[in-house]
Amino acid sequence: MLSMVAVVAAAFGTAALSAVAGFGGGVLLLPVFIAAFGTRDAVAVLTIAQLASNGSRVWFNRREVDRRLVGVFALGAVPAAGAGALLFATAPLPALTRVIGVFLLVTVAWRRWKPHAVGLDDAAFAAVGAASGFSSALVGSVGPMVAPFFLARGLLRGAYIGTEAAAAVVMHLTKLVVFGAAAVLTVTSTSIGLALAPASAAGAWTGKRIVDRLPARVFVLVVEAGLIASGLLLAMTGG
Repeated sequence: MLSMVAVVAAAFGTAALSAVAGFGGGVLLLPVFIAAFGTRDAVAVLTIAQLASNGSRVWFNRREVDRRLVGVFALGAVPAAGAGALLFATAPLPALTRVIGVFLLVTVAWRRWKPHAVGLDDAAFAAVGAASGFSSALVGSVGPMVAPFFLARGLLRGAYIGTEAAAAVVMHLTKLVVFGAAAVLTVTSTSIGLALAPASAAGAWTGKRIVDRLPARVFVLVVEAGLIASGLLLAMTGG
C-alpha cells in the first residue's frame, strides 16, 4: 500500500513538473517504476501514465497547439517508435539512456554558445521525430531530448507545452499498439497505468496553473535547468 501511495504521488508530482517544463516527468518516473514493477513492466506502465499526462497537457493547452508541427514530427516518429517498440520487446537497451543524457548536456551548452543554431527545417524536424520515437520506445520517455528543438521553433509557454505533449501522445499511442501486439503490455501493467491516469491528469492541471504565470525568460531558464538535471540523471544512472 505504501509503495502504491509513493507511486501515485510520484505520478502527480512529475506530471506537474512536465506541465511546467514540458518534459522531465518520464525521466524521473522511470527509476521509481523500475523499482516497483521491474524493467519491462516499468516501461509499459510509464507509457500509459505518460499518455495520460501528455494528453491532459494537450487538452489544457489545446488552443495553442501547433498542429502542423505535430504532423511534421509524426512523419518520423510513428514508424520509428513502432520499430523501437519491436526491438524493446526482445532486446531492451538501457545503456542508451547514457547517450541521451550526454546529448542533453551538449545541447544546452550548444544553445548557450549559438542560441539560434538548433533551428531546423521541416525535413530535419521529422528526423528529430524519428530519433526520439525510436529512443522513446527503448527508454520510456525522451521529452528532454526534443525540448530544445521545439523551443528553437519559437514556441513558448502553452504553445510549447501543448505542442510537445501532442507529439509525445503520437509516440506513446504507437508504442502501446506495438507493445500490445508483442505481449509486452499485460493486463497488470495496463491496469496500473490506468489507475495512475487521474494523478497524472491532476498533476498536469496543477502545472498548467503555474506555467501561465511564468515570464518568458524565466520559462526558458526553467526548461534549460530541467535539461541539465535530466541529462545528469540519465548519464549517471543509465545502463
